[in-house]
Amino acid sequence: MNLRWNTSDFGGVKDLRIPPHRIWKPDVLMYNSADEGFDGTYPTNVVVRNNGSCVYIPPGIFKSTCKIDITWFPFDDQRCEMKFGSWTYDGFQLDLQLQDEMGGDLSSFVTNGEWELLGVPGKRNQIYYNCCPEPYIDITFSIIIRRRTLYYFFNLIVPCVLIASMALLGFALPPDSGEKLSLGVTILLSLTVFLNMVAETMPATSDAVPLLGTYFNSIMFMVASSVVSTILILNYHHRSADTHEMSDWVRLVFLYWLPLILRMNRPPGRGTQMPMDYPPTPCSNSSEQPNKSHHHLPQNNHLNILTDVELKQRCSKSLLANVLDINDDFRHNNCRPLLPGGGVGSSSTLPPNSSYFRSVFSSSEDENAIGDGIPPIHTCMKSSADYELSLILKEIRFITDQLRKEDEDHDVARDWKFAAMVVDRLCLIIFTLFTIIATVCVLLSAPHIIVS
Repeated sequence: MNLRWNTSDFGGVKDLRIPPHRIWKPDVLMYNSADEGFDGTYPTNVVVRNNGSCVYIPPGIFKSTCKIDITWFPFDDQRCEMKFGSWTYDGFQLDLQLQDEMGGDLSSFVTNGEWELLGVPGKRNQIYYNCCPEPYIDITFSIIIRRRTLYYFFNLIVPCVLIASMALLGFALPPDSGEKLSLGVTILLSLTVFLNMVAETMPATSDAVPLLGTYFNSIMFMVASSVVSTILILNYHHRSADTHEMSDWVRLVFLYWLPLILRMNRPPGRGTQMPMDYPPTPCSNSSEQPNKSHHHLPQNNHLNILTDVELKQRCSKSLLANVLDINDDFRHNNCRPLLPGGGVGSSSTLPPNSSYFRSVFSSSEDENAIGDGIPPIHTCMKSSADYELSLILKEIRFITDQLRKEDEDHDVARDWKFAAMVVDRLCLIIFTLFTIIATVCVLLSAPHIIVS
C-alpha cells in the first residue's frame, strides 16, 4: 500500500529505482550454494511501479554443489539442481510461483565448446520440515547438460585403437627379425605414457569407474598379454632338440589340432640331403660316363660285375644302405675285383691312391694291360686291406649317423618353429577379436557416441 501513488500527483512519474536496502525484499537464496559469500548476486536497484509492483532481478554468478556421475565418461549426461527459496519465510508468508513450466529462459544462452545444454526445467516444491508445521516453498531448476564427445573421440579413443592395432601387427612380424619383442615393449610403454595423459583429463573420483578408463585398461591388458605371448612364441621358436623335448600333448595340440582348426598347412620337409663335398656315389656318373671296364674286362667266373640295374637300385638307397651292401659284398665274396677311380665292383668312397689299392696292384703278376691299361685283378683281398676297409666303413657309418642325428635335430627344431607359428597365428586371431569386441561394446554401451 505504501508503494502506490497517482502519477498525476507526481508529475507523471510511473516508476522509481530504489536501492534494495531501502525497502523490504524477500530473502530468497540458493540452498545448495557453494559460493564463499553464499549469496552470489549483486544488489541492484528495485524497480517500483505506481501500481505497487516491484521488479528485482539481481545479476550474479551462482556456484552450486552437484554430484557428477562419470560412469559413461566421456559419453555422459549430467544433471545439476539449483534450489531457490526463502530462508526464513514459510509458505503462508511468501508464496513462490513458477512462471513457466519449461523452466529457465534459454534465449540468451551462450553455447559452450565442452557441454551442450539440453534444458533447464523447473519445479515448484512444497516441503514440510520436522522443525516447523508450516510448509516451505522452493523452486528447483534442473540443468541438464551433455558432454561433447568429438574431442575425446578423436584425441583419446582413436589413438588408443591405433596403438592396439600396432600391438596386433607384432604378431605378423617374423621371429627371426629380432624386433618382435622390442615392438611389443615399445607399444606397451607408449600406451602407458598415453594413459597418463588421459588420467589428467578424467575426473578424479572413486564413485564409479569411467567407461573410457575401463576401455583403456582392457587395451593395456591386451598389450601386456601380447608381450607375454610374444615371449612364449620366441621361446618356442628358438627351442632345439638339445634343450627341449616336445611332449605328446604339445605335439597333439600345436601340430595337429590347432593347425586343423586354424587351417594352417605345414610345408613339407626337405628330407636328408648329402653335403656338396661328400664323395660321389657309384651312381653319380653311371648315366653320364659308363664304366669302361664293362667293355674291356673278360667275363669269367672270378669277376663279380655290377650291372646297370644294380647301380640304379643302389643309387636309390640311402648312404647307410649302400655301406651295408658293400660290407656284405666283401664278407661273402672275399675276392671282389676292384678298379681304381670307382670302377666295377668298387666303392667310390675308397680313394684310388689308398694303401689298399697299392697293395692289390703290387700283388698283381699279370702284365698284360686290357683296355685303358688297367690290369685285371684276380687276387683276394689281404688281411690288411680288409682291416682298412672296415675302418673306412666304420667312419662312413659314423658320418651317416651324424647326418641322421642332424636331420632328426632339424626335424625337432622345425616342429618347435611350426608350433611357434601356430601360437603366433592363434594370438593374432584372439587379440584381434578382443580389440574389435571391446571397442564395439564400448561404443554401443554408451548413451550417445558423437556429439559435435
